[in-house]
Amino acid sequence: MKKTFMIAAPASGSGKTTIARGLMALLTAKGYRVQPFKCGPDYIDTKFHEAVCHRPSINLDTAMAPPAHVEAIFERYGKDADICVAEGMMGLYDGYRQASGSSAEIARVLGMPIVLVADAKSTAWSMAPLLWGFVNFWKSLRFVGVIFNRVGSPRHYEMLREACRHVGVACLGYLPKSAALEQGSRYLGLDFSQRAETKELLRLLEEHIDLERLLQGSVRQEPECRQRLRLPKPLAQHLVVARNAEAFSFIYQENLDRYSRVSFFDPERDVPALKAGDLLYLPGGYPEKHLEALTANGAAREAIRRHAEQGGRIVAECGGMMYLCDRIVTDEGAFPMCGVISAGITARKADRKLSLGYRYFELDGVKYRGHEFHYTQFEGQPPASAAQVYDANNRPVATPVIRQQNVLASYTHLYHI
Repeated sequence: MKKTFMIAAPASGSGKTTIARGLMALLTAKGYRVQPFKCGPDYIDTKFHEAVCHRPSINLDTAMAPPAHVEAIFERYGKDADICVAEGMMGLYDGYRQASGSSAEIARVLGMPIVLVADAKSTAWSMAPLLWGFVNFWKSLRFVGVIFNRVGSPRHYEMLREACRHVGVACLGYLPKSAALEQGSRYLGLDFSQRAETKELLRLLEEHIDLERLLQGSVRQEPECRQRLRLPKPLAQHLVVARNAEAFSFIYQENLDRYSRVSFFDPERDVPALKAGDLLYLPGGYPEKHLEALTANGAAREAIRRHAEQGGRIVAECGGMMYLCDRIVTDEGAFPMCGVISAGITARKADRKLSLGYRYFELDGVKYRGHEFHYTQFEGQPPASAAQVYDANNRPVATPVIRQQNVLASYTHLYHI
């Protein structure tokens, strides 16, 4: 039976990303075909997963899709893998409303056993009640065991093992304190230029983790049989995608796999060859960090503007929407963009403001779901919205949805296009 497990934690910052990518890399190095998954809407951790597993990491999100759909894509992408490994998000039971949409809910939907990563810095016996609470809070979840992070000494680890024995949960090993394993961060997320694996991490995992015991306990329980979700048909036969290592890179893999033909171009260097029936997809990223190169490629901006004026279909999300606007303004000046949307975007440090959360809206009878995460803002009054946008708790938010002819643009990263 296929091995499956989720790497989760009591809270963000516990080390689950380090241990998840390390275990993915280690298992891949040992010859296993590892299919990575990421709980929630994150599109940065998936890049590290893909780098070490050599296959796209797929998002599992019960806030953006019904359980039937989450189950279906898990089966589809994991069918030819030896081991499926999912990295959780935030704390195990943290969702958009209590545990709704949480890693725990996804584990329950998929019958996926859990490896809990606990930060052991500055604690020992107090770990016993913490573990007891997490293991017993939802009786329907099954835990493979615990991996401790930032363990100070062999004696410290022995006290943590005593806590595990008291609770009755398997202790799978630990990572010692190591400056080399501290993850740096930049802007909205992890630095894309950072190596996704290190020899030091793999060495420590080999030395301190009981991998055989972990895999023995990683047998998936069969989930309930559910009706499969029927998705709306794609908007076109040919999807033309702006893709750049950083400027346009926040892409849900399933959005690409829904189309029969997909081609890519780099807005910094290429000019897209767009035909009338093509759907141009401008995903999010960090265009504000590449403004000189984007401005210099005027031929690409003109081709996109002409496609929009001729009624061509365009879906633009966050950074892609910014690229469609008249200009992006930074502390260094104003940079002209495509001019499809009559608005400016400010990326000045003084104007930075976090907008974050799940988003839902309905337009032309179609229900859209996605996620918003950005610091940039519209200059002055935002454009008029073609639909009211709501958060996960059905509260209205001010994020505009821009509809011009066949152009659909907003700050929301859409789960399906």
